[in-house]
Amino acid sequence: MPALTDRAWSPYFAGVLIGLLQIPAFLLLETALGTSSAYVTAGDSLAALLEPGIRGIDYAARHLSGAKNWWQVAVVVGIALGALLSARLSGTRRHGVSPVWARAIGSTGPARRFAMAFGAGFIMLLGARIADGCTSGHGISGMAQLAVGSIVAVCAMFAGGIATAFLFRRV
Repeated sequence: MPALTDRAWSPYFAGVLIGLLQIPAFLLLETALGTSSAYVTAGDSLAALLEPGIRGIDYAARHLSGAKNWWQVAVVVGIALGALLSARLSGTRRHGVSPVWARAIGSTGPARRFAMAFGAGFIMLLGARIADGCTSGHGISGMAQLAVGSIVAVCAMFAGGIATAFLFRRV
């Protein structure tokens, strides 16, 4: 059994744990694991503060109520807090430029790295909404349900990831 202070866990062990989370998600909330809807819930909630009439629009109303939507927001917050806690407990927290960033784009200032990370995150979220689910939603939940759309989405994600790696690594 891995400890919280370990530098890394076996991806097989972690994968099994994440897969097992499907059981309470389906039994207790009647929903699958995923995170992209959390951003829609947060965005719709902020928009509803500024314009209460948004609650009357069917699309927005679906994301403003119900445990499913707010549970996914809690999952996103938990992922960020869990990553921070893990880095602190395992002693792997870095200060300064990550070696991955330095190899990919050089030692640039934090403003450029932030802009690139924000832009990439926006593109990923846009793709997740267009695909009607994020990588975790399709890869974990959709595959567990043998959903054809998820199988196609995961194949496309792997193909896109491989193509991007070839472009950026210049191999």
